[in-house]
Amino acid sequence: MSSSIKLRAQDPLDMEVIAAWLQDALVPLADVAYLKREKRFVLVANRFMWESAPPGTPPNLQEAAPGGDARFEDEAGEPAFQRVNCGVCFDRVRAVRTRGLDLNSKDHILNLLTIEAAPNAVTLLFSGDAAIRLEVAAISCHLEDLGEPWPTRWQPAHGEAEPAKREKAGHDG
Repeated sequence: MSSSIKLRAQDPLDMEVIAAWLQDALVPLADVAYLKREKRFVLVANRFMWESAPPGTPPNLQEAAPGGDARFEDEAGEPAFQRVNCGVCFDRVRAVRTRGLDLNSKDHILNLLTIEAAPNAVTLLFSGDAAIRLEVAAISCHLEDLGEPWPTRWQPAHGEAEPAKREKAGHDG
């Protein structure tokens, strides 16, 4: 069993750490909300646990096996990777802007590539050129794993020709 994480970010450098932990997270739009009155933006991400991947598994550039399935170390049937739900909260949010997505499409699942931060803005960048930009009074972000991890056979894969290759949806389990 892996230990859960709990992090806080207060500046762009801290946000680089948050971005690393959330790389390749799947984010259902149904689990994204801007609470305008509270000046808070929240989401629940399905975080790929790079920290529990088998030794020698490099992040960022994963090689897909023939047929498009992601490779995993234990081919005898046991998944070698894990995911966990992770709550993320941004406080002091003044405005939320989106690009390439409709926040009302609650059945859509986003693939988080990275997070970019400046003193008064945080931008969540997703595959398919989608983005959510948070204009903030100051960076104030909290991240916490929720519940127990579960096994998955599917490892995020990033090809050289494309910025990100989507993980097969609906196969985690």
